[in-house]
Amino acid sequence: MRVYVPTTLNGLAAAHAAGQLGPAPLRAYAVTPALREWYLSDDIEELEYAALVRAAQSSLRLLAADAKAPRRRTVVALDVPDKAVLLDTGAEYQDQASLGLVRLADPAVLAKAAAVHVDGADAEEDVAAATAAVEAADRGDDDARFTVDGAEDHELLWYATQEIPTLLP
Repeated sequence: MRVYVPTTLNGLAAAHAAGQLGPAPLRAYAVTPALREWYLSDDIEELEYAALVRAAQSSLRLLAADAKAPRRRTVVALDVPDKAVLLDTGAEYQDQASLGLVRLADPAVLAKAAAVHVDGADAEEDVAAATAAVEAADRGDDDARFTVDGAEDHELLWYATQEIPTLLP
């Protein structure tokens, strides 16, 4: 199963140094029954993209908690055995932001990641604004929601795991 683990560039640097994303359980996003039902598509690529977007939104919350992290959303894509994924059905139906939420039972070996997705430098201003507004958006502020949605105007760039050292702050 393909899962998308939200992080920050600082988190990616720590994972690179340790050789793994962890500790477990890891919060991740995947194509779950609730995401499939909400998105109303049978196209697996579209569904995986929806899970990636959810992980990128979660990365904003991690950025809000780490003022020193570069303002770039960061997501690690991993292929893991189905049995390693814990489906949190209770959380999955709480709100749209939790659609696709899963947990990984074990730390993930970074060298086995399929790819890393990171905002380009041109997104930093919009991501910084979205990071500052994400808590207000979560409380229902429509202006803040508009600012947060502005970060999604930027597509995450794809990087091979061998390129991780070039991404690190």
